[in-house]
Amino acid sequence: QVQLVEAGGGLVQAGGSLRLSCAASGRTFSMFRMGWFRQAPGKEREFVATISWSGGSTYYADSVKGRFTISRDNAKNTVYLQMISLKPEDTAVYYCAAAPGPGVLATTTRSYDYWGQGTQVTVSS
Repeated sequence: QVQLVEAGGGLVQAGGSLRLSCAASGRTFSMFRMGWFRQAPGKEREFVATISWSGGSTYYADSVKGRFTISRDNAKNTVYLQMISLKPEDTAVYYCAAAPGPGVLATTTRSYDYWGQGTQVTVSS
């Protein structure tokens, strides 16, 4: 089992920045690919970003590319999502997720076995 706890959400004006964090406990953090997803009201959960075991590979949704950066610190069992130039359409509950084992970077929810409880990000116009 892996427990994931997100933090760092909040209310920010358009153009502002936030950094989300996701602390993991349980099994060895470095053995998991990690991802961030988000879900806006009335919409399906969508992929945002993912990162490999080592942090050497990352992949982003087109909608956030160039504005969001995913990173991880395996010594701290934590994955981060730095968000800049935020837009009102970035408003959503943001979830981190863990996918066990090696493999390609995963962009679908079914690829991830463990999920955090989510943190709300609200971007005002």
